[in-house]
Amino acid sequence: MFGSRSGNLLWLYGLSVDVDSELQAFVAEREWDQFHSPANLAKSIAIEAGELLERFQWNDDADRERVVEELADVLTYARLLAMKLGVDAEQIVLDKLELTRTKYPAEKARGRSDRYDQL
Repeated sequence: MFGSRSGNLLWLYGLSVDVDSELQAFVAEREWDQFHSPANLAKSIAIEAGELLERFQWNDDADRERVVEELADVLTYARLLAMKLGVDAEQIVLDKLELTRTKYPAEKARGRSDRYDQL
């Protein structure tokens, strides 16, 4: 149940938390925006992604709680970077998904891991 929507009481009651607003408040309270250049945030994403990967270094059955913690760090820095760049995180994911759909049409890519130019 950890990290799932079924375990989130706010979701169960139809309430939501504006993640971006919470992140902005967190950063503002600490006066950390001065350190959040796009380059620094991109570096932080890579560093946290490395820490996420480290959880799987010797075992594919990594501790789920630790994986979720590292994933949260990656997502946090990604959202902070999106805000810094003035883009909507959800929209750019949807836009990229649409491009990827054209590169990997389901009828050609289904069940295959080949690159789009090898389909």
